[in-house]
Amino acid sequence: MVNVASKCGLTPQYSALQALHETYSAQGLSVAGFPCNQFGAQEPGTNDEIKDFCSTNYDVTFPLFDKIDVNGPDRHPLYAELTATQDVEGVAGDVQWNFEKYLVTADGAIQRFRPRTEPNAPEIITAIEAALA
Repeated sequence: MVNVASKCGLTPQYSALQALHETYSAQGLSVAGFPCNQFGAQEPGTNDEIKDFCSTNYDVTFPLFDKIDVNGPDRHPLYAELTATQDVEGVAGDVQWNFEKYLVTADGAIQRFRPRTEPNAPEIITAIEAALA
């Protein structure tokens, strides 16, 4: 799961997220994008505009859900659970920026990866492959 934005310096991560989807979906990985406009107003479009942007510019075929809040009083309940998870440095709490990633395993274990960690980073690939093993 990843909170996404179309007008962010990290937006090119869509390509690597799509590659993960293509590589691992047959083994059970589901990439899920959750557009969010809480960081620098970098996701201002409608849900349809966001989906069109992603498919046109990054050939995204993984599910993109409706825009949500990931922090604050209107935080989506899913993100209330996800943000309670610590990252590799032992830090939990609010989503820091666009493209924060969470790997949820079949048994419900959650791993958290910060925005600047690329989707194809070795630590993410290792975690995905271990979860799918």
